[in-house]
Amino acid sequence: MDVFLCISVFLVVCLVSVVQQGVWALLLWPSLFSSCLPLDCKEEQGSLSRCPSISQEKLLDRIIQHAELIYRVSEESCSLFEQMFIPFPLQFQRNQVGYACITKALPIPSSKSEIQQISDKWLLHSVLMLVQSWIEPLVYLQTSLDRYDAAPDMLLNKTKWVSEKLISLEQGVVVLIKKMLDEGMLTSNHSDQGLFQYDVQPEMLESVMRDYTLLSCFKKDAHKMETFLKLLKCRQTDKYNCV
Repeated sequence: MDVFLCISVFLVVCLVSVVQQGVWALLLWPSLFSSCLPLDCKEEQGSLSRCPSISQEKLLDRIIQHAELIYRVSEESCSLFEQMFIPFPLQFQRNQVGYACITKALPIPSSKSEIQQISDKWLLHSVLMLVQSWIEPLVYLQTSLDRYDAAPDMLLNKTKWVSEKLISLEQGVVVLIKKMLDEGMLTSNHSDQGLFQYDVQPEMLESVMRDYTLLSCFKKDAHKMETFLKLLKCRQTDKYNCV
């Protein structure tokens, strides 16, 4: 009986250890994915190069994987924010009280026919415009969420992760543009008078709705980035059957 008891205890301990490892892996999955999907491609001086060690096809695949992860985490962040801070009736009011998406003024194709007609060059530039337009607002969003008394660490960590990976995505897109279009290095500096202004501190409800709008709009634009990149990939392999 003692032998069977020892074996049972040993199996229980092993099972608990495996479960704990699985939980930690789930909590840390963005870091695990990011370590498996290196996107930065730099010379010793720190400037972006043409990445001679990676083919254009593989670079595009990695960029698409990054965009997919960014969109997935943006969905999770938006849903978590809704559950924590937005009563159900208010979830449909953000577009009725003047909360417009910050990228609305950008010349980004929106209809299916427009997207099908634009060139590969404009697909890439559209992605780059969207990426660069969101870098500063996501930094603001992190600062804003830090002021919430009840903001869970999971939401803060997801927002920070997306903000960091967006910069990595920007670098990858710039390198891809150089590889595909043989263009000069595109600037990634952001205007001090960009699309997003947040120097005036709003009241709490307005702040919550503004942050919710930011998350919702970013989720939509992250999906656009992913869609444009996948269309570009399709054009490289099956030009006449892409929709």
